Amino acid sequence: MVASGVPANIAQDMTIAEQHEWLQTFLRRRPVSRRGLLLGGLAGAGAATLGTTPFGRAAYAATTADSPLLVGGRHTAFGADPARQLRLAAQLTRNPGRGRILVDVGPTRALGGTVEAEVRPLLSQVPQVDGSILSVEQFYVHAAFDRLAPGREYYYRFRIPGGAATPVQAVRTGHAKGRHGGPFRFTMMGDHGSNTTPPGDPKGVFDDDYYKPDNEPTVAHASAITAAIARQDPAFHLLAGDICYADPSGAGKPPQRTTTGQPPAGFDNYDPTVWDVYLADIELSSARSPWMFATGNHDMEALYSPHGYGGHAARLDLPGDGPKGCPSVYSFVYGNVAVLSLDANDVSFEIKTNTGYSGGAQTSWVERTLKGYRNDPDIDFIVCFFHHCAYSTTSQHASDGGVRGAWAPLFDTYQVDLVLQGHNHLFERSDPIRGNAPTREAPDGSTIEPAKDGTIYITAGSAGRPRYQFQTGEVENYRGKPAPAGSNVVPNSYVWSPDGTKTPEAISWSRTRFDNYAFVAVDSAPGLPGGASTLTVRGVDEHGTEFDRVVLKRPVPRHR
Repeated sequence: MVASGVPANIAQDMTIAEQHEWLQTFLRRRPVSRRGLLLGGLAGAGAATLGTTPFGRAAYAATTADSPLLVGGRHTAFGADPARQLRLAAQLTRNPGRGRILVDVGPTRALGGTVEAEVRPLLSQVPQVDGSILSVEQFYVHAAFDRLAPGREYYYRFRIPGGAATPVQAVRTGHAKGRHGGPFRFTMMGDHGSNTTPPGDPKGVFDDDYYKPDNEPTVAHASAITAAIARQDPAFHLLAGDICYADPSGAGKPPQRTTTGQPPAGFDNYDPTVWDVYLADIELSSARSPWMFATGNHDMEALYSPHGYGGHAARLDLPGDGPKGCPSVYSFVYGNVAVLSLDANDVSFEIKTNTGYSGGAQTSWVERTLKGYRNDPDIDFIVCFFHHCAYSTTSQHASDGGVRGAWAPLFDTYQVDLVLQGHNHLFERSDPIRGNAPTREAPDGSTIEPAKDGTIYITAGSAGRPRYQFQTGEVENYRGKPAPAGSNVVPNSYVWSPDGTKTPEAISWSRTRFDNYAFVAVDSAPGLPGGASTLTVRGVDEHGTEFDRVVLKRPVPRHR
């Protein structure tokens, strides 16, 4: 038996909920010593303006009631109705005690309204390989705003006892449902992480710099992607799972922290302070544009119940309108585009820690929701995003038969326009697919009609983690680097089967392949009655250069 975790011979047959219960019993029997929250190198911490420097750039320090109370890591989100609901969140450097955290908000930079933020504490007690317990207390503040006006800018700041405040920041509500709000842009990627090493941890364990020097090794790729997204100034951003890699092992196993290598068999490494540096890193974009998260295998943090998602309830604001017990399953409508966030951990054949946890409730919800959206005359496009890939050809993960079998038939039935996936650390776009086969070729610059052509699948797990490779013999194919004719045929890919093995498959739908750091930018242009609405879907690299583009088109009905 390992001294501070679930015995490996037991853990391999346990669900994530059973692992959590075992861990809680273990912790109740062990003494705990506490380790402080990250105190960033905040120059001028006593000044009247806070949050201009990220957390986590300096060193650990034990926090006390006399330590500076600082606000950082601001991140925004939508509620279930983006047109009228905004969620504002941030992180505190310590327990505010009896002090109130206030949020000033208003339609101009003069602000004008003030509400008290909710403080959500999170205590993480992580067994370490030496038998001790790493105990970390984190404090997150959240404010919910409803009944807002659609399509307008609001301004906000967080204010702490004594009057110090974050800079005033703008954030926008969404367009009301329909085509009247005009054009807008959103972005997407997955598998992000941070190039910042958490203080107290060695480089290359909990950050993105864990392989040999990558392409352009002087570029901090995750940070470059965040900056490129911020320059796009999207109406919202979608992150398709594997958010920050506080759990770099990604199997959903019980945690046992180590900074010197891999944890023992049967355990996942885990450091909750990775969230501190991550939220600080993305603040450049997330304080302005709502970031909407799906969950991947590295987001099953077994320390927290239920199903490894309990920590997300403290840190993130998810709309919560999906099936009960599935926090990262939700939907929202922005203008003429409906978006569904799905949890592929529930249906994966590759990584089975959470497979089946919803008891089928998620897939039933997906069908009901897709049916409702496709029958809504004010909605043109349906976009789904999730982690494990229904269609991809990388050598590391390729396609997941559980995801494909559960949802691809529903995407066909309800004519889903665009599916955005992560998990594989590169960019790959398919030709339109229906019935598990391509319906036509769609090279760079094509216009596609999803109602008759089928669904475009994009894998974009290319946001910062070291890159994967395509199958042996498979070459890149993108604007500026075209592959020979017929390169869409990949004879040696595979799909994960129910027994967790790889079933070989030959495919002919792999159209664009870009083995570098990238994200997806999507521009919606609602049409007039009798005309057509379009979604322009672009692959953009970490420097902001476009390398792939397709246009999705749907006719707009005439007024009845």
